[in-house]
Amino acid sequence: MITLLFFAHLQEAVGEERIVLSSVPETVRALKKEVESRYHIDLNQVMVAVNEEYARDDRTLHPGDVVAFIPPVSGG
Repeated sequence: MITLLFFAHLQEAVGEERIVLSSVPETVRALKKEVESRYHIDLNQVMVAVNEEYARDDRTLHPGDVVAFIPPVSGG
């Protein structure tokens, strides 16, 4: 089981702030593909953090991980 956290517009698109998945995809890349397919969102430009540390797409996931999807932020 892993916990997914969504921020900003992703939270609105998914309709939830937090989702728990019973299955654990092997990598961040596989998880992103699953989330994109399930919720019809684009995660290409989204940063991913696993257990509060930024993670690359090849990062292996484990039961109990908390994965945050953080969209780009602009400011002035």
